[in-house]
Amino acid sequence: MFDFKEKTIIVTGAAQGIGKETAKGIVEGGGDVIILDLNSEKGEATAKEFNGHATFYKIDLGDCKNCREVINTVCAEHDKIDGLINVGGIISKAKFEDISDEEWERTIRINLTGTYSTCSEIYPYFMKNGGGRIVNVSSVAGKIGGGLLGTAAYASSKAGVNGLTKAIAKEGGKYGISCNAVCPSFTHTAMTKSLAEDKEKNDLIINMIPLRRAAEPYEIAQMILFFASDAASFVNGEIGDCDGGIVLD
Repeated sequence: MFDFKEKTIIVTGAAQGIGKETAKGIVEGGGDVIILDLNSEKGEATAKEFNGHATFYKIDLGDCKNCREVINTVCAEHDKIDGLINVGGIISKAKFEDISDEEWERTIRINLTGTYSTCSEIYPYFMKNGGGRIVNVSSVAGKIGGGLLGTAAYASSKAGVNGLTKAIAKEGGKYGISCNAVCPSFTHTAMTKSLAEDKEKNDLIINMIPLRRAAEPYEIAQMILFFASDAASFVNGEIGDCDGGIVLD
């Protein structure tokens, strides 16, 4: 458990999966969480589970204008925001030769530009208020070129997230803004359910992981929570692997 007492953290994609486990960890650590998600039904239900320590706002990570409006609203309606965690995103599983221009654009727009938009909008707020912690959820696909769930479009979007994370860390450090990223591998979530049901593909991926199993969402959340907490006070620009040993760097 990491200490989030008297802290309020924004988490995108927090209605389910890794994002929800991250939100849970913040609340269990004594903090409050701002749940941002496209799914209003699940987002509202998740917020209610945290007994007054969570607030839900609908966000569309594929719409830059909406991202900026929502971040502005959140900052205006709360006394202080201490961190931003970007978990929300989509998978693109098409082979390189099968990716359409539309799928490429949508994957980059949601995964990379959506992350850029939320970070960009809250950056001046953190500058003005003496700093803040940003954590972006990337993927091992961004380091190894895909090959697990996501392929070329997904890998490119997440490689972009890694580069963006380092750039924010480099430029934001002097303002007390840290920015780190977490790169999961195969994790049991709603997004990966169809793969888990395909035994041949599931076994192929599991055999690529030295620990020989998939992660559970709460396991990925632990590294996210570390980066978001004061326990990582001198960690900045780190692209951390939480992947069972795939990348080994």
